[in-house]
Amino acid sequence: MRKRDLLLTGILLVLVGVMMGTLVALYTMNEELAPLAEVRVTEVKKSEAPLFEDEDLADADARFLFKNIAESVTPAVVYIETIVPLDDMPDDENHDLNEDIWDRLIPRRARTVGSGVIITSDGYIVTNNHVVEDAIKKGIKVVLSDKREYTATVVGLDPSTDLAVIKINADNLNTVTIGNSETVDVGEWVLAIGNPFRLRSTVTAGIVSALSRDVQIINDNFRIESFIQTDAAINRGNSGGALVNTSGQLIGINTAIASQSGAYQGYGFAVPSNLAMKVATDLIQYGEVRRALLGVNIASVDYERAVEVGLSEVKGVEIIAISEEGAAYEHGIQRGDIVLEVNGFEVNESNQLQEKIAILRPGETVSLRIWRSGDEFDKQVQLRMLEQPEPEPLAFEETPLQLDEIPEGDNSGVEFHEFDLGFRVMALASPENPKNYDLIVTKVFKYSEAWNRGVREDQKITAIDKEKVEDLTSLKELMARNLNNNGAVTLEIIDDENAKGFIELKKN
Repeated sequence: MRKRDLLLTGILLVLVGVMMGTLVALYTMNEELAPLAEVRVTEVKKSEAPLFEDEDLADADARFLFKNIAESVTPAVVYIETIVPLDDMPDDENHDLNEDIWDRLIPRRARTVGSGVIITSDGYIVTNNHVVEDAIKKGIKVVLSDKREYTATVVGLDPSTDLAVIKINADNLNTVTIGNSETVDVGEWVLAIGNPFRLRSTVTAGIVSALSRDVQIINDNFRIESFIQTDAAINRGNSGGALVNTSGQLIGINTAIASQSGAYQGYGFAVPSNLAMKVATDLIQYGEVRRALLGVNIASVDYERAVEVGLSEVKGVEIIAISEEGAAYEHGIQRGDIVLEVNGFEVNESNQLQEKIAILRPGETVSLRIWRSGDEFDKQVQLRMLEQPEPEPLAFEETPLQLDEIPEGDNSGVEFHEFDLGFRVMALASPENPKNYDLIVTKVFKYSEAWNRGVREDQKITAIDKEKVEDLTSLKELMARNLNNNGAVTLEIIDDENAKGFIELKKN
């Protein structure tokens, strides 16, 4: 019994020791940790106020303006989707006749994408010529940044600058603020806004890498290339989009990229806004560009020529030929003169001079700073309009009816004829029966009788005054007979949407 009492006493002493040790530990623990045991509520600080305001950041670096610029300009940049016909299949022994038949019945088409910039609240949009030039009728869809969709019509095209204007029926649209491209400097920050690779409303940033670039990408006899070069990323689909400065002002219309792969490799090019807006204004007002002309051929002055003529530095653009009927000759400009400035702006490349003249209108007076035989002086020249050759004969000229065909080529089933009422017809032999022809309008001369009455390219002529036409000979005979007898003729046509219509043309 004694052993049992001793064991219980020992256990009791151990328990008392543990309890005493615990009490001592509680009173001797680290005071810095003690408050943790007393916390009842945990509070986390939250704030949406930035450490620095946008204005403060913008003062520190122009790049901090990009967010505000993107928010203000993006609603004025649209996505453009265009339906275009595919090129005809090449003729070869592997091209099946059945494919020809189906191609004629169901034309092959493709969709291309691009961008555009809204310049007026009632729906005028500037884009690139190559984005919309081949569009089929009702084949241009415009999608706004808020996802509203519209069908657009072409107002006018200018292949020489790769610009175009289209129109949608809408009001109260967001518009871009137009800047002055003459004040753009190399090295300043810019943003490119567009729709590359169908990625809507994409914004990229970079700097102006160079000015007045001539990269020879426009295939036109009267081409004008004086691009703004930028390293802001521009890819397929950016064409027609906006290039803006750090004030959110439009300084260029994105047009092309320098690439061997077809994708961005460091440089893109934009048409300067001053030139773009002059072209756009002309297209809206007149349906075509009215271009001012000096009447000279020019070349940039290089080092050897500068030394030869006695210039102290390499600068200016030399007049190498001059038209005696041109404005420059009339106002005393001579072959060998070197133009140093146009309206106060230095010109050291021929395309720079072209651009400075192109933004002016026929009838305006331009101030030229000329260097001639060691002397500098100013000349005021009133510009004339560039008269581009018109097709002959013109429909509105009072000439007797002519029925001579234009050359027929190799008589391989395709014939042409140009009518004095202002349109050209191609007779295309049917693959299944070479004796039958489709009579297709391939050209309509602007402002002719045919143009004014609604004849358009790609329409098919099926009858003349209710008499069916099957070949070019019957078409010419019926046209001549009805014009001579009645002074008018009614065309039965089928458009590219297979809709039938009737158009009356009257002899002038």
